[in-house]
Amino acid sequence: MSKLAIIPARGGSKRIPRKNIKDFLGKPIIAYSIEAALQSGLFDEVMVSTDDHEIAEIAIKYGAKVPFFRSQENSNDYATTMAVIQEVITKYNENSNALVNLVCCIYPTAPLIQIKHLIEGCSMLNEKNLDSVYPVVAFGYPIWRGVEILDNGKAQMIWPEYLNSRSQDLKKVYHDAGQWYWMNMSYIYDNTILKKNIGTLVMTELEVQDIDNETDWKIAELKYKLLVNNGKII
Repeated sequence: MSKLAIIPARGGSKRIPRKNIKDFLGKPIIAYSIEAALQSGLFDEVMVSTDDHEIAEIAIKYGAKVPFFRSQENSNDYATTMAVIQEVITKYNENSNALVNLVCCIYPTAPLIQIKHLIEGCSMLNEKNLDSVYPVVAFGYPIWRGVEILDNGKAQMIWPEYLNSRSQDLKKVYHDAGQWYWMNMSYIYDNTILKKNIGTLVMTELEVQDIDNETDWKIAELKYKLLVNNGKII
């Protein structure tokens, strides 16, 4: 095996109960990640790492594999994505017939994922000899004009030197889009995904949505419909 897709989906989501299998426009939200991975044709195997039997059944229904269940240690609120990846790789590599070279961690709540971006990320990883590639999106407002609220309730600029700067003159800053990470095996056990030798794909705000509450969920559904109508997602 050379390329493995890992979709981490534990059962204990708090802010949105059963978030990873909640219905999103007619099917469980995890199905979008599974189907994108399968339809990309990039992977020797698409697997779901979970501690939950219902999630496992749904994952298998949509074409993923669940060769083993996640350990209790990596099923709590404090388990990191990298710890889950390390656990999966260790178990796969215990089988000499299933050695993994490249990994793509795809989050289960990324319904706006596009196959072309997965393919482009994989190509970038190989052609530029990178450790990792992941999608980013620009902050909607210049962070340099950010303010903080003090203990006395008053506000002050974090970077007052930019008080009189025009927004268009300030450097654009990006953040992780929270969809997927391509990575090679050279640093899987370094306990971090975002190292120096990394590449990024810039997404638009329409192509990205963090889903932490019910309002986020509804916005993601609206964005998905817009992407479908624009021919971005088929």
